[in-house]
Amino acid sequence: MNNQIRAEHAIIGGSGTLSSDFPNRFPAVELIDEFSIETPYGRSPTMRLFELNGRRVLTCRMHGWRSGVTRADASRQIFWLFREAGVRHILSEGGVGTVNRLLDPRDLLIPDDYIDLSMRKDVMLDGRYLLIMRDALCPRLRRLLIASARKFYDGRIFDRGTYAVTDGRHFESPSEIAMLNGRADIVGQSLAPEVYLAREIGACYANLSFVVNYGEGLTGGWSHDTLKDIFFDDAELIGSILLDVIGSLDDEIDCECRSLRKETLLKDVYTTESDKG
Repeated sequence: MNNQIRAEHAIIGGSGTLSSDFPNRFPAVELIDEFSIETPYGRSPTMRLFELNGRRVLTCRMHGWRSGVTRADASRQIFWLFREAGVRHILSEGGVGTVNRLLDPRDLLIPDDYIDLSMRKDVMLDGRYLLIMRDALCPRLRRLLIASARKFYDGRIFDRGTYAVTDGRHFESPSEIAMLNGRADIVGQSLAPEVYLAREIGACYANLSFVVNYGEGLTGGWSHDTLKDIFFDDAELIGSILLDVIGSLDDEIDCECRSLRKETLLKDVYTTESDKG
């Protein structure tokens, strides 16, 4: 990998920033490079390396998902690249549906926990670590996200909640939403396996979710036009919040994210032939 591709910070773009050509339309950003490289899991999605107030940041579009590549492999490609680049802080964003009846479209939520109902369970880079998933969503990054959201948004902001992860690309059925009601607040398709891979590479990870639709069965229905309007109208807001967080990061260490990965007792199982040599 090119030694010049070094960055301590990363933003995983989702549906929130997709329509803004993120980060090109933001004045404080200096684009350094745009590239795609080979990884052990296939060729990576196009990545952008940019600088913001002296901080180097990597970003990709729509979680790296693209036609012909499984979502599991797309995740492995970008997190392998993040590990090689030295990324320490990762922010992700995306649109979600409601499970909690109190939530409405255009609410922002910074989740503090998750339930993984996806089938993508065994997604890892090399399996050398036991991953302790306490505070999987970094408390320090979450505090910064909450503070930045309040600076830019005068709508409703929820500073905690549980994100239920399901497989896409279909939305959930009314019975699935009813099953989750009381156990989760929002439902989406991207938080896992990203949250596991972030812990595996020893990086802090937090998510900014914005509600784009009601879960099926919670109301009489919802409009696809509302989802489309949010997709195009709120991209600048989401990008501004994320960039503000990157700009406010310092070297203070007051979380235990990196310490919550431990050497697995099964490490010999994951030793490759090249490691032995």
